[in-house]
Amino acid sequence: MAEIKYEIKESIGSISQSPKGWNKELNVISWNGKEPKFDLRDWAPEHEKMGKGLTLTLDEVKSLRDLLNSLKL
Repeated sequence: MAEIKYEIKESIGSISQSPKGWNKELNVISWNGKEPKFDLRDWAPEHEKMGKGLTLTLDEVKSLRDLLNSLKL
């Protein structure tokens, strides 16, 4: 399997932490040297390991924001 390269361009914030110390974080990440995208996934404390996640373009983040804002919570 080919090595996946990533660079965290901006750390936006953490939304939760597991009992094992992993954080669910929203970051802007460049994957394999490509255009940075928004990324939501679990990370080990020093970003040495990561869980499965979700990567979104700016337009997708805006659509998600609009959907979340329409919720009656």
